Amino acid sequence: MFDESKRYFVDRRLVERIKATGHSNFKSYFIFLRLEATGKELQNLINALTVNETYFFREDYQFRCMVSRMLPEIFLRKKKGDIIKIWSIPSSTGEEPYSIAIYLLEYWDEIDEWDVEIVASDIDTNALEAAKRGIYSERSVKFLPPHILKKYFKPLGNGYYRISDDLVSAVNFTRVNIVDRLETKKYRGFDIVFCRNLLIYFDDTSRKIAAENIYDSLNPGGFVCLGHSESMSRISSIFKVRKFPEAIVYQKPLEENV
Repeated sequence: MFDESKRYFVDRRLVERIKATGHSNFKSYFIFLRLEATGKELQNLINALTVNETYFFREDYQFRCMVSRMLPEIFLRKKKGDIIKIWSIPSSTGEEPYSIAIYLLEYWDEIDEWDVEIVASDIDTNALEAAKRGIYSERSVKFLPPHILKKYFKPLGNGYYRISDDLVSAVNFTRVNIVDRLETKKYRGFDIVFCRNLLIYFDDTSRKIAAENIYDSLNPGGFVCLGHSESMSRISSIFKVRKFPEAIVYQKPLEENV
């Protein structure tokens, strides 16, 4: 699943889990993983292998593109009463999905006219629990405009802030493995998917599976946003490249054009 360039990172984290569980070698640890009925240590290993580097309003040019370009196109295929669905994966500790919610509230004029569902998913259960707690350091909020920080966050002291309960309740956090077709099968009908800075860690096979699962999750005409160093064109040809003034994104073709 991981790209070969990430071998050192994987090996180091694996050795840490072997030592933490009291095993002397990989073979003993591997047998333990296979036989453990609860799956708790497997999830601990998965959590140890994930990278949760993020902050609020990261690469916010894509959020500007969302409200000014993508959503207006999506409206053309919607009728009043329809739900607009946005998926953030990986959600990490919540900065991205909460940023999406804040951006919609602050910069989208039609926010009162549509119902929006934001689903935020990750494979790391520790990250998901942190996201639900909604407590962030100064580093996480350093790029937020002061008026937004004041409006949506409560200072806790010692450089920490708690995000508003209304925002926490506005996001549905779930655990999912993006390269597992069975797990992603229930994720359907999305209009926009943010999958940023994840695929760079995968090998070619896993990238292709993830791209296909994202494709299946989208409505026809739906969009996917990747990280600035990622390119869907290098992974799969099933998406259409859309070059907007604010950002390059990828679109699932409309059914009649497939």
